[in-house]
Amino acid sequence: MFFNAHLREINLKIVYYGPALSGKTTNLEQLYRRIPVRARSEMVSVKTREDRTIFFDFMELSLGKIKGLTPRFKLYTVPGQVYYAATRKLVLRGVDGIVFVADSQAGRLEDNVASMQDLWENLQEMGYDPYGVPLVLQFNKRDLPDALPVSQLEKALNHRACPTFEAIAIQGVGVSETLKGIISAVMQSVYERLRVVPTPTR
Repeated sequence: MFFNAHLREINLKIVYYGPALSGKTTNLEQLYRRIPVRARSEMVSVKTREDRTIFFDFMELSLGKIKGLTPRFKLYTVPGQVYYAATRKLVLRGVDGIVFVADSQAGRLEDNVASMQDLWENLQEMGYDPYGVPLVLQFNKRDLPDALPVSQLEKALNHRACPTFEAIAIQGVGVSETLKGIISAVMQSVYERLRVVPTPTR
């Protein structure tokens, strides 16, 4: 988080985390299509076969003033494959909020749990309090016939009782709602951390 008190402008980093092929990049692609050009940057994808350079998707949003502050959100995804562990840590550095994108298919439950554990361990290793970083969960691929009940996904993954959102990211369903959810959580954290008094509205 970088805060310019004079301009009341703040730069914030949101990371989409989760197992491989859960829909992280699809979320950003759908947001890119839906958000007006004036409010977003181009979407950048940097890909490599080896874990020696960054592998991620990136997009920046500027959605106007929120309670007297002008936030600029930098959205990143992390690679879900096991062998990109170092890159995930690199992308997490400086994170202000996390969207965990879970694959609802029954056969991916173990992958979801492993990815959540990986997130938890990475945050602790980097000096973050896993209970303190703003987090929302997205249960993606709800349209598939083997999608697990939301209650089962909640029990397996939502140990913090975080906000959850059902999604069909490939169709854009639930994508905007998820983004609004994490923005709300991040901004609440910002007000608490900076003790910012929102500018009165008329």
